[in-house]
Amino acid sequence: MRRRTTVAAALAFTASLTTVPAATAGTAGTSATAATAANRCDTKPIQTAVDGLRRVGASGITVTVKSPRCGVWNGGVGLADLRTGCKVVGNEHGRIASNTKTWVATVVLQLVEEGRLKLDDTVDRHLPGLIRNERYDGRKITIRRLLQHTSGLPDYMDGTGWENEDDHRWDHSTPLETVKEALKLPPPDRAPSGFSYSNTNYNVVSLIVAKVTGDDIGTELEHRIIKPLGLRDTSWPGDRTTLPAPVLRGYAERNGKLADRTEWNVSGADASGALVSTGPDVTAFWTALWSGRLLAPAQLAEMKRTVTDDEGGRYGLALERYETAPGFVTWGHSGSMESGHKLRNAVTEDGRRAVTLLIGSETFDEEKVDRIIAQLMADLR
Repeated sequence: MRRRTTVAAALAFTASLTTVPAATAGTAGTSATAATAANRCDTKPIQTAVDGLRRVGASGITVTVKSPRCGVWNGGVGLADLRTGCKVVGNEHGRIASNTKTWVATVVLQLVEEGRLKLDDTVDRHLPGLIRNERYDGRKITIRRLLQHTSGLPDYMDGTGWENEDDHRWDHSTPLETVKEALKLPPPDRAPSGFSYSNTNYNVVSLIVAKVTGDDIGTELEHRIIKPLGLRDTSWPGDRTTLPAPVLRGYAERNGKLADRTEWNVSGADASGALVSTGPDVTAFWTALWSGRLLAPAQLAEMKRTVTDDEGGRYGLALERYETAPGFVTWGHSGSMESGHKLRNAVTEDGRRAVTLLIGSETFDEEKVDRIIAQLMADLR
């Protein structure tokens, strides 16, 4: 679920600073260690970034920044609700869209570590006969290729029934239904590496996880990531159309105006993008991932094995690799949801520096946002 569009809008600003020790990032609390770090904390790079984000044309943005000296900083720009004028504080809930894929890939790699799956297992091994027609063959598609978007499966959202996303706003869909829809479509155009971004891939992964564990992917995410990390503001919505309070409302452009599309049944997105979370919780997940709390080194190394994507970048197993300056590498996964929510994030390989933006409108100056994130990551200390 990637889309890149732009629009202009006026923004307001509010921010707060919370310093917490790295070991408890994403949870409330302070310590003497954190207080010492705060004495050396320089928030100027954060304030510069926030000032820049005021001018990117989004309705509202939650901003979470982690750095060695400042701990975890939460704030925001703009409005969480255009109707009421409620300002963004930084702890609002939104849909994290395709950032969900990295969480799902983490579950799969944990199952690999446990010996319950192999990355080179075929789809047909676990779901015999599901993918078998004149265009697609599950005997030739591996779990690795699903996670890496090199399977050659089309995106179910490219089907004619999805031309108007609002038509599906209240619909319940299962991952199996979306996969069956995709199999009716012609093969997508692919990069020379074989890469073609497809939400279908992760809904197939969802079916495999359910077959192997006996639980749906939402339950596995809860047991393996959400509860162990204490992420109290992250949830699997199922058919729930509303978001927990406080809410970063989502806006999509309709007839030249921003229309509130916050309430949405995202069951069809499933493993490709259904998670609900906050900037602090997303940051806690990504820093835990890179600090080795979720995956063993061998599995994390597999996750980082990349191919060239269709935009000239590098893509691993649900990882986007960013090299914004020679030798300076960060990782993340962008997301875009029909509800208008978008997400941008970046984290260094040691997990000590991270930026997460949860954005409330689908149209804004995305290139400027990417430049602001890159500069902030380089300046954080």
